Amino acid sequence: MIVHNVRQGSPAWMELRRGVPTASCFEKIITPTGKPSAQAEKYMYDLLAEFVLGRPLEGLKMPWMERGSELESDAALWYGFQRDVEPEVIGFCTTDDGRIGASPDRLVGEEGLLELKCPSPGVHVQYLLYPARGVDKAYYPQVQGQLYVTGRKWTDVVSYHPELPSVIVRVARDEEFIALLGSSLKTFCEELAKGKAELERRGLILQPDEEPEEFLSEADADLIIADLRQRGSYGQQPTA
Repeated sequence: MIVHNVRQGSPAWMELRRGVPTASCFEKIITPTGKPSAQAEKYMYDLLAEFVLGRPLEGLKMPWMERGSELESDAALWYGFQRDVEPEVIGFCTTDDGRIGASPDRLVGEEGLLELKCPSPGVHVQYLLYPARGVDKAYYPQVQGQLYVTGRKWTDVVSYHPELPSVIVRVARDEEFIALLGSSLKTFCEELAKGKAELERRGLILQPDEEPEEFLSEADADLIIADLRQRGSYGQQPTA
């Protein structure tokens, strides 16, 4: 694992993530049940578009996401008090080859991770009623993906709400799921590399010291990616 000491959400953090499959989007590669996701191809082309545009694609920030960022520090302090630990703030982590990334909210000791969730009241009440059910299945690829990238053994997922009792759900490393995830990521990264190589061959990905001859809009990038899509489907060889 390589740790990049940048602030999450900063321009440097966004640049490190550009064109890199990250744990927060692993559900687009593999479903919570371990099946290949139908979203993988689209996700790959979105990452390729980031290479062409030279910037991350802007995502929609929902109100609950904004509230989560505001409450994250409070949630981390609450967890530290409950567990008598000092969680370590982390920036961006990648596998040793730099091809896959994750941004855990905190490191805990030598073996654990901390993932802070500040959901809507309804979702939080579900955790209060049924903590034994574990983490919401929608988060499972992300949580296991963070363990895959960092090599750690468990994640404590905190569901935090300032007006309700908070909940800690521990998720252990699932070696069977991680094996499926690793295989899916290998295929995904191979296809991503092929697409990037083709874009480079066409001169559409600039080197850091190169200046574009003209501005490339997002619409232009979409047309280029659509052309690549016609040349070959995800996971298949292009037709002649």
